Amino acid sequence: MRVQCYLAALLSIATFALAVPAIDSAVKPNAGLRLIKTSATDQGTWVTEDDKISNYAAKKIAFVDITDIKDPETLARLSSPSADIAPVAAIAYPTTLSHQTEANALIAKTNTNGPQSWLMTLTNFYNRYYRSTYGTQASTWLFNTVKSLTASNPSITVTQFPHSFSQPSIIARIPGTSSNLIIVGGHFDSTGGSSTARGPGADDNGSGVVTILEALRVLSDAKYAPKNTLEFHFYAGEEGGLLGSADVYAQYKSARKNVLAFVNQDMTGYSPSGKISVYNDYVDTSLTAYVRRIVSGYIGSSTSDSCGYACGDHASANANGFPAAYVCDEPDQTSSPYIHSSRDYALDTRAG
Repeated sequence: MRVQCYLAALLSIATFALAVPAIDSAVKPNAGLRLIKTSATDQGTWVTEDDKISNYAAKKIAFVDITDIKDPETLARLSSPSADIAPVAAIAYPTTLSHQTEANALIAKTNTNGPQSWLMTLTNFYNRYYRSTYGTQASTWLFNTVKSLTASNPSITVTQFPHSFSQPSIIARIPGTSSNLIIVGGHFDSTGGSSTARGPGADDNGSGVVTILEALRVLSDAKYAPKNTLEFHFYAGEEGGLLGSADVYAQYKSARKNVLAFVNQDMTGYSPSGKISVYNDYVDTSLTAYVRRIVSGYIGSSTSDSCGYACGDHASANANGFPAAYVCDEPDQTSSPYIHSSRDYALDTRAG
């Protein structure tokens, strides 16, 4: 697991502190169905909760559940090709790296002991499906773990973000002198290919969760005091169509929060190439260029790819007008063959 590589990127980031297509969502064939989109041009399909997992997630067909999205601007962005989507406000990111001495001192304090232990706990849940009892239990464990890890710094707040389902998202906040937000996040739910299947979710996305946890631990122990406010997000319900992050960013948009950057960490543990992959679509191009500059400065060369429509929680931030970037462990063609299955329980030994 290339924990140190991803932590280098995270901790260095921490120092920088259309008309809507006619979707007939008013006509629901039967109660309990959900409206999903699999592409920008898709008009939407009504499916059951189980169908979302067994007929889409299990087959690695990315989708976004738009049933509860009412904002016309957000729907319009979800119905636009990636190349046509721009952030609401352009942000000038640094063109050179700075604070490297400070960042390297933080990176030196990381280790894999905690991440290995946390990942074992996460994968020991039968699954972390967002509508299951196990998924709720996993959320409770993660909430308590984040509180414990940040107890060394009383200025850090940890809250649960409720949803219409019983798995809350979790947000840890390190206050800065500015209310501007820099966010690192990833989802903690999992699926094994059906709502009742074993879904250990080691790479997808236990690996991303424990990477973020270790970065948060280091910053908390160091009493790190940022200029911009830092938030660490752990999203529920991603496998159900980006549900948790959609709720979070809809609320942030409504509250007019100023998000300077969101970096999505979805899968950080299976890396035959040994390189971080920086994705190019449904992201902010300027922020992505800055993330790639960070990877180059602290780790070395990176790979890149496009992951398609609604492939991760960065799409929720992007749809709500916030600048987002996405880093992953591999390009799609060489990514883990075990995600969304009962076999996603161990990370490739070549990943470091």
